[in-house]
Amino acid sequence: MELNLQLHEIIENLIHLSIAYLLALPMAFDRERSNHGAGLRTFPLVAVASCGYALVAMSVLTTSEAEAKVLEGIITGIGFIGGGAILKNKSSTYGTATAASIWNMGLIGIAVAFSRYEIAVLMAIINFITLRYVKRLK
Repeated sequence: MELNLQLHEIIENLIHLSIAYLLALPMAFDRERSNHGAGLRTFPLVAVASCGYALVAMSVLTTSEAEAKVLEGIITGIGFIGGGAILKNKSSTYGTATAASIWNMGLIGIAVAFSRYEIAVLMAIINFITLRYVKRLK
């Protein structure tokens, strides 16, 4: 009984991590194809890592306050990574869309971990459309 429960949990975690990875790929491919900063490696890794952190937190922590602290850490850490993507010179700033997208990848991973697939899918679609098409409206 114990082994079946563990196997079920392992399979469920692998499914969550795979979904987070797959949802990040369209944006990652698009960024890579257009030679923008973060892309095929960064986006999926951020989504999968944030999903993994959230899954571990949900499985080992006993209070919602402790889970909230882990989520706060994930959000802050990803913001720090995104901050590294922003470059500023005297007259302009670059990388803010990349930074926001990296942060969004974290949300996608967390949403998948909590089985909030509707949020994860919608954020993936919004991210893809915004990066791919909104710049053309300028």
